Amino acid sequence: MEMKQVLVAGTGKSGISAAKLLIRHQIQVYLFDENTDRTLEDILKNFSDPGMVTVVLGKLTEEILEKADLMVISPGIPVDAPFVETVRQHGIAIWSEIELAYYYEKGRIAAITGTNGKTTTTALVGEIIKAWNPDTYVVGNIGIPYTELCDSTNENSITVAEISSFQLETAVHFHPQVSAVLNLTPDHLNRHYTFENYGNVKLSISKNQTKDDVIVLNYDDVHTREMGNRVQAKTVYFSRLEKLEQGVYVENGTVILKNRQTEQKVLDIKDLKLLGSHNVENVLAAVGIAYYMGVPVDVIREAATAFQAVEHRIEYVKTVRGVAYYNDSKGTNPDAAIKGIQAMNTRTFLIGGGYDKGSAFDEWIEAFGDKVKCLVLIGQTAGLIAETARRHGFTDIVMKDSLKEAVEYCYEHASANDAVLLSPACASWGMFDNYEQRGRMFKEYVHNLKE
Repeated sequence: MEMKQVLVAGTGKSGISAAKLLIRHQIQVYLFDENTDRTLEDILKNFSDPGMVTVVLGKLTEEILEKADLMVISPGIPVDAPFVETVRQHGIAIWSEIELAYYYEKGRIAAITGTNGKTTTTALVGEIIKAWNPDTYVVGNIGIPYTELCDSTNENSITVAEISSFQLETAVHFHPQVSAVLNLTPDHLNRHYTFENYGNVKLSISKNQTKDDVIVLNYDDVHTREMGNRVQAKTVYFSRLEKLEQGVYVENGTVILKNRQTEQKVLDIKDLKLLGSHNVENVLAAVGIAYYMGVPVDVIREAATAFQAVEHRIEYVKTVRGVAYYNDSKGTNPDAAIKGIQAMNTRTFLIGGGYDKGSAFDEWIEAFGDKVKCLVLIGQTAGLIAETARRHGFTDIVMKDSLKEAVEYCYEHASANDAVLLSPACASWGMFDNYEQRGRMFKEYVHNLKE
C-alpha cells in the first residue's frame, strides 16, 4: 500500500506510538482526536520532529479526508463511531495499530488473545522464548505498543504479542505463526453488542493463518474448543481437566505435552510460583505456544518454573498487622475477578466496582462461597453490584467514595490472617486512567498503612 499521508485517530499512547512509527518512515501524519480538552502543545511535545505531524482536534476536515491514504485507529475508538463511518465512506482503508506494526514486522509472531489470562500468558511466553532466543520482543496490550518495537525486528527475531478484541476488529493482513485464544466469556458487550460478535472477533486472530501455522485453544472452554472446527491452522488444545490424545494437559500434577510422535513431561505444577488454577491454564497455553514456536522442552521447564506473577494480577503487595494485601486490578470483568477469589485461601475483604461495561455480576457473587468476609464497593457499578449481591443472599456490603477510603476501611476492620483483595470485576475508567494506575494507587495506599 502507498502511504504518503496517514490519518491517525486517537492521541493516547497507541496513537502517539503509531504516529512516531510513521514519521520514522518519513510519512506525513494527521493526528486526530475528537476530544478538544487536549491542547496542541501537550500533544506535540511527544514528537522530536513536529514538522511531520499535523494535529486536528474536534472535527475532521474535508481536506484531510481527501488527502489521507489510510487511517490507523486506536483501540479505544469504537469502529462504528460516526467519524469512522465518514472515513469509510471516503474509501480510506482503516487499520489497527497492530496491522500497521505488522506491515513493518520482519520476524515471526506468537499472538495471544482471550477474555482473561492474556497478560500473564504473554509475559510467560515472552520469558520462555527470550531464554531460547534473546532477540525477542514482548508487545501489545501488555504495555508496550507493537508500533514502538516493530522497526527493531529482523528475520531471526520473535515478537510475542498480547492482542485485544479492539485491536483485532481492524486487523487486515496480520498473520502470526502461532496464535492462541485462551478462553471466552462475555466482555466488552457495550462495544461488540453480542457474545457471538465478540467470539468471532477473537477468532479472527487466526483468519490469515494456513495449515502450516498453529492455533492453541482451551479444550475446557466449550466456546474455544468449538473454534478448532473453524480454522485453517493446525489446532493444538490444552486442558487442565482432561487427558488429551494430543495437546498439553495435566496428569497427576504433571504437565504433559503429547503429539503424534512423542509424549513429554514438561514440569510439575508444584514447582510453579503462580497461584491459582487459572494460572495452571495460562501455563498450559504458554507451553503449547512456546513449543510450537520451536522452543525445546527443557528451556520451557526452566523458564516457566522461574516465572512469577505479573503486576496487577493477584500480586502480593504487603502484610500489615497480619493482613495480606493483594492487587488484582487486572480483574476488569467478573470472570477474571472469579479467578482472583478462587486463588484466595483465607477469609477476604474484597474491593470491587468501577466502570459499567454492561457485565452481569451474578456468577462473581456466587463464587464468593465462604471466602468473602466483606464486599467493599466503589465506582459507577457499586449500586448494581450491591443489589446483585443482596439478591444472592450476601449482605456484608460497604460502600465507599474512593479506593483510598476502601483500603482504609479494610485496614480498620480486617483481622489478623484475613486478606484484602482488590479485584474489581469492572474497568477502571471514570476513576482512573487504566487498571495499571488503579493497581499502583492501591499499592501506594497499602504501603502507607501503619503497622
